[in-house]
Amino acid sequence: MPTAKKRPRSYDPGRTRAAVLAQFGNVREAVRGLDEERLGLPTRLGEWTVRELVAHIGMAVTAVHRAAARPAPAKRDVQVVDWAFATSANSAAIDAFTRGLAAEHADLGAYLAEAEDGLRALLAEYPDGRLLETNVGAMPLDDYLVTRTVELVVHTDDLNAAVPGLDVPYDRQALAAATRLLADALAVKAPGGSTEVRVPPYAVVQCVEGPRHTRGTPPNVVETDPLTWIRLATGRLSWADAVAGARVGASGERADLGGLLPLLG
Repeated sequence: MPTAKKRPRSYDPGRTRAAVLAQFGNVREAVRGLDEERLGLPTRLGEWTVRELVAHIGMAVTAVHRAAARPAPAKRDVQVVDWAFATSANSAAIDAFTRGLAAEHADLGAYLAEAEDGLRALLAEYPDGRLLETNVGAMPLDDYLVTRTVELVVHTDDLNAAVPGLDVPYDRQALAAATRLLADALAVKAPGGSTEVRVPPYAVVQCVEGPRHTRGTPPNVVETDPLTWIRLATGRLSWADAVAGARVGASGERADLGGLLPLLG
């Protein structure tokens, strides 16, 4: 697993908390109107239907509850960006747990409401510096919440792709945090300064070994929008398709990121 070398990015705890609640609220509102036919639609996530996907979105929030219920660790041992490289190791367990939740909760609206109420209560009780023992290691509560913005934004996009006309909105702060975490993950996976990756208006990182530019426009530039970047980083969109569809601009001999993506398993 790649390890962060430079000083990690900081996130505003208040904005992160508000972003998680806002994006989860957007999903809750959208799911309220889904009938059984649409809950049974297929998704781009293997054999999951929309029902399993919604259950998993709830699970992404209740993961905070489960981590907080464990004894607080003595010290931090991972950075927030490390989470991006550890998700694939838990894929089988996540799939089984998600299927169990979907079968157990016939009323998904009630399940999501309970999850949101529990999260609000937890955030009111715990300070942002409280350490959690998460499934990838010990980190502060509000760093773990940054990872929840990735889960919520990515799976909101999956939900929108699965249900025609649904159009669940993206909270701006949630989209910003998710974009930045995944951009930082690329810089950790491919350290260097020869290529500048721009995802306006939220993130700019330098990566890839090679000559480092010192002034002016760098010789290797990649630029795209936040949702396209998130789809690339999570394997929802291939690099070749993004370039062919003019969803990403890439100039320079070190601007081909195809071999580095996706970042999440």
